[in-house]
Amino acid sequence: MSKPERGEVWVVDLGYASKTRPGVVFSINYGDQDRAVVTLVTHTTSTRGSQFEIVIPKKFLDEGAFDAQNIVTVPNVKVFKKLGKLTVEEFDTIETAVRHWLGL
Repeated sequence: MSKPERGEVWVVDLGYASKTRPGVVFSINYGDQDRAVVTLVTHTTSTRGSQFEIVIPKKFLDEGAFDAQNIVTVPNVKVFKKLGKLTVEEFDTIETAVRHWLGL
């Protein structure tokens, strides 16, 4: 299995209750001695108009937003289908929202 790259959008299995949803890879690549985990910011179609929801229209995504309040870390095996990649500018808007949410 390939390693998801920062800025790529993948389908991630979040378990039975959440089922699957897209998420943008936020973490850097892990090394051979590291845990094989990936951190993502998930995409939701149930938006609320929050300041932490970043709308980035893409053909491979349903209408919705990346939710900077919903950061998840999962084993690499739970990330299973690459949908596409965000531009640097698009990814930067999500990174800015995550930094704001975390107070960084």
